Amino acid sequence: MDITITPKKLSGPITPPPSKSQAHRLIITACLGAGVSRISNLKFSQDIRATLFCMEQLGARWEQTGGDTIQIAGIGAGKSKSDSRLPRFDCGESGSTLRFLIPIALAVAGGGVFTGRGRLMERPQQPYFDLFDEKGIFYEQRDGVLTVRGELTPGDYALPGNVSSQFFTGLLCALPLLDGPSRIYPTTALESWDYIAMTMDALMGAGVVVTEPHGESGCFHVSPQAYSPIDRAVEADWSQAGFYYAANGLGNSVKILGMNAGSVQGDKIICPYYARLCGGGPVELDVSQCPDLVPPLALHAALRAGESTRLVGAARLRIKESDRLATVTSELRRLGADIEEGPDFLSIRGIAALTGGDTDSHNDHRIAMMLAMAATRTSGSVTIRDAGAVAKSYPDFWSDYARLGGVFTRTE
Repeated sequence: MDITITPKKLSGPITPPPSKSQAHRLIITACLGAGVSRISNLKFSQDIRATLFCMEQLGARWEQTGGDTIQIAGIGAGKSKSDSRLPRFDCGESGSTLRFLIPIALAVAGGGVFTGRGRLMERPQQPYFDLFDEKGIFYEQRDGVLTVRGELTPGDYALPGNVSSQFFTGLLCALPLLDGPSRIYPTTALESWDYIAMTMDALMGAGVVVTEPHGESGCFHVSPQAYSPIDRAVEADWSQAGFYYAANGLGNSVKILGMNAGSVQGDKIICPYYARLCGGGPVELDVSQCPDLVPPLALHAALRAGESTRLVGAARLRIKESDRLATVTSELRRLGADIEEGPDFLSIRGIAALTGGDTDSHNDHRIAMMLAMAATRTSGSVTIRDAGAVAKSYPDFWSDYARLGGVFTRTE
């Protein structure tokens, strides 16, 4: 689906959708518990459906009991499939689903066969493969299919902290299911710590306690524990709120509602970052702990007329749904932005207004939403190719955009 937007200011109240990152974690902890759990304020995006489907393959069952509420019958710690065939997991385009499920499948079912779409199966899994080599776990990746088979055993696990926190989350969820204590050692400084904090919050809510590292040589201590049922509501998503903050930075009048200022979501840093971009003078923002905020931050920076901005610590954006350093740069340039891409940074010189033109989401939900907000400050219409990519995380984005006054036409 392509969207052509007629430039128009947005105004009115909006509550961003539920946090996809938190929802993944709550679903997994509920499915690993013995008993019935309830999760409310859940949005059935493509990524969330992928996680629900994959947990079903391990024996969990769920039903929708209200518009945004599900009830989950968990599998209980230590239970596994009774037959010898490995379960098959279609992870869609969800990197979280894939990386979270790999060690969980080993702990629960002795492995699995993983598939996906888009760029998913190209995204690096080397931190797991290095562990599997060490632990004697079989793995094979061929023609877009990853097969893992073996026994996840208690012990020590070393992971680089500068690749993705998703590897830590996968192990933190899986290791409590084992019959002995384990330790996870970060071999480098941990980036995206707040995503790990979100994982530990979900674990704690299910009665699983993990001791976090202390000091440079610290490690996570994980002991055998059973997951308890949960009754949780998913918080509104700070990373999605970032696009509405960017819209306001461009002169729109969106009232952002329903946000938890005390959230464990690291993307709540959008508040002080937004304030800095609204001020004068050069600004440098470290995005190593909040990579999902780069598209809205870059857009806001592009229209700080006469001011310079650098977004640094952004190397991990190259392995998202698109190479986001490249796609943020190319698509904002199509609209006239003055932006330069470096190996792990963006350098932006603000201008007064953007032009219209043809753009491409690159099948990346966050690029599509960035371009939609950019279109509120262009001199001509903006066409976004593959604008339906928003369904990955925010299925109601275009209806919310229209409700705020956005004007567009669709071409299927």
